[in-house]
Amino acid sequence: MRLAIGIVLVLTSVAGVWFIVHAARVTEPALAASRPLVPGQTVTAADVVELEVRLGEAADGYLTPADLEGGLVATRVIDSGELLARGAVDEADVVDATTVVVRSALDVPEVVERGSTVELWAAPLVAPGEHGEPESIVASATVAEIRTEEGVVSQAGAALELVVARDAVAVVLEHVAGGSALSAVPVAVPREPAPAPEQAGAGDEATPSPAPAEDAE
Repeated sequence: MRLAIGIVLVLTSVAGVWFIVHAARVTEPALAASRPLVPGQTVTAADVVELEVRLGEAADGYLTPADLEGGLVATRVIDSGELLARGAVDEADVVDATTVVVRSALDVPEVVERGSTVELWAAPLVAPGEHGEPESIVASATVAEIRTEEGVVSQAGAALELVVARDAVAVVLEHVAGGSALSAVPVAVPREPAPAPEQAGAGDEATPSPAPAEDAE
């Protein structure tokens, strides 16, 4: 009897260890941005890479390759390499943002790049060659693209494609049409770092590390 009980306990222990190790080896397909994505940008297959990652119970919170078929747009800046969380995208018709193009009157700071958050300032034109006091006209805009003329090193006069809220478009276009001097000022916006689930090794999806991995937050 004791022998039978001992065998049952051993088998139960082995089964428990097998379950833990097997659970640690389970991976799910997920998508990561192959380049920075900006609010309002349509997310296509060209913007992402497919990865096999260990997400555990957090798997439902991230996009899979099948989700792109419905047509989604980013609702916030998604950094290159960041996994695409479902909360970072939405359907196009519910995203209240659009793009405008403005030309900077001053050098664009080197820290400003695609995905940067900037504040747009405007100095109204009051007379030929004379501008008034600058004022902030858009508190937060996202840089979608910086266009400079080929061969020009300085970014003075660069055209900035900015993502702004739709209710800010009118005032921006009014200043553009009125000849205001426009400038984009970098804004430091702290963001929570993207979760870093454990990624399965390339070509080794069936044999991941035997050590159990913690679930993504």
